[in-house]
Amino acid sequence: MNTTSVSLRLRDLLSPTIAAFISVLVNYGGTFILVFQAAKVAGLSPEMTASWIWSISIGVGVTGIWLSYRYREPIITAWSTPGVAFLVSALAVTSYPEAIGAYIISAVAFVFLGLSGMFERFVQLIPPGIASGLLAGILLQFGISAFGGAKVDPLLVIVLFTAYILLRRFTSRYAIVGILVIGLIYLISMGKVDFSNVELAIASPVFVVPEFSLHALLGVALPLFIITLTGQYMPGMLVLRNDGFKTSANPILIVTGLGSLLTAPFGSHAFNIAAITAAICTGKDAHEDSTKRYIAGIVCGIFYIIVGIFGVTLAALFLILPATFIATLAGLALLGTIGSSLANALTNPNGREIALITFLATAANVTLLGVGGAFWGLVAGLGAHLLINVQFLKKPQNMNGAPQK
Repeated sequence: MNTTSVSLRLRDLLSPTIAAFISVLVNYGGTFILVFQAAKVAGLSPEMTASWIWSISIGVGVTGIWLSYRYREPIITAWSTPGVAFLVSALAVTSYPEAIGAYIISAVAFVFLGLSGMFERFVQLIPPGIASGLLAGILLQFGISAFGGAKVDPLLVIVLFTAYILLRRFTSRYAIVGILVIGLIYLISMGKVDFSNVELAIASPVFVVPEFSLHALLGVALPLFIITLTGQYMPGMLVLRNDGFKTSANPILIVTGLGSLLTAPFGSHAFNIAAITAAICTGKDAHEDSTKRYIAGIVCGIFYIIVGIFGVTLAALFLILPATFIATLAGLALLGTIGSSLANALTNPNGREIALITFLATAANVTLLGVGGAFWGLVAGLGAHLLINVQFLKKPQNMNGAPQK
C-alpha cells in the first residue's frame, strides 16, 4: 500500500514538474534576450545585469510559490515581457537610477489597483466568448511558430512533430515530456548545442538608490504600468479563467506588486501573472486532475529561484538552445489550450461572430500608441459586443411595464 501511495505521488509530481520546466525554459529561452539588450542599452555592468536577473528571478519564484500554494491553483508569475521590450528603447534616454524610481512607482500603482478591486470587476464583466477568443488570438502565433521553424531547421521540426503525434497516440499524458527528452537528445547528438563555454557562477544583488523625476514618471512608470496591465495581467487572468480557475485578480495584483516593489532597487523592472507560459501549466497536459496543477506553479517558482541564484549562468544555458527548438516545443505544448480556447469561443452561436472578431483582431497583433495587440483585440471584441447587443435607447414603458406605442 505504501509503494502504491508513493507511486501515485510520483505520478502526480512528474507531469506538473515537466510542464513547469517547459514553461521556465520557454520564458528564458524565448524572451530573456530582451533583458540583455535592455541592460546593454542602459550601459549596465555585468554585476548589475546579474543583479537584474537575480532580483526578477527570485521575485517571480517567491511570488509564484506563495500564490500557487495559498490558493491551490497554478498561478504562474513572470516578468513583464512587453515591459522589458519597452525598456530597450526607454533606457536609452533615462538614467538607471531614474528607471529604478519608475519601477517603484509602477509597482505601488499595481498594489493600489489590487486593493481597489477595480481590475477584478472589469475581468468579470468580459463575456466568456470574448475571453476565449482573446486567449486563442494571443496563442495563435505560438502554434504557428511550432511549424514555422521548419524554414530554419526542417529535420528538427519533423522529429519533434512526429514524436508528438506518436506519443499522443500511445501515451497522451506524457507527450510533452517525450518530445522534450527526444528534442534534447537530437540536439546533443547532432552537435547543435555547445555547453563548453558555460561557467557556474553565483549572482550577487546590487542595490541602486532610486531617483524620482517627472520625466521617468511619464516616460517610464506610466507606460510600463499600462503595457504590463494590458499585455500581461489581462491575458494572464483570462488563461486562468479559461481553464476553470477562479482566484481573484486582487491578491495577485497585490502580491506581485509588493514583490516588484521590494526587488525594484536591485534591478527588477516588473513582474506579474504570466500569460503564454502559464497556459502550459494550467491545462490538462500539466495534470488530468485540475486540483493537482498547482504543483506546477510551485515547481515553476523553485526553478526560477535556482536560475536567480546562479544568475547569468543558467540564463546563458537557456539561451544556448536553438530558437527553433524553443518555438516548436512551446507551440506543441500549447496546442491543447489553443484548441480548447477556439472551441469555447465558438460554442455560443449568438456570440460566435464577436468572438471571431476578437480572435482575428488579437491574432493580427497590431501595436498602436505603444500598446500591443492583446489590448486592441479586447477593445475590438468589447466594442462589437456593445454595438450589437446593448440597447442604448429603450422605449418608454406604461404602468403595466409594456412598451408604449
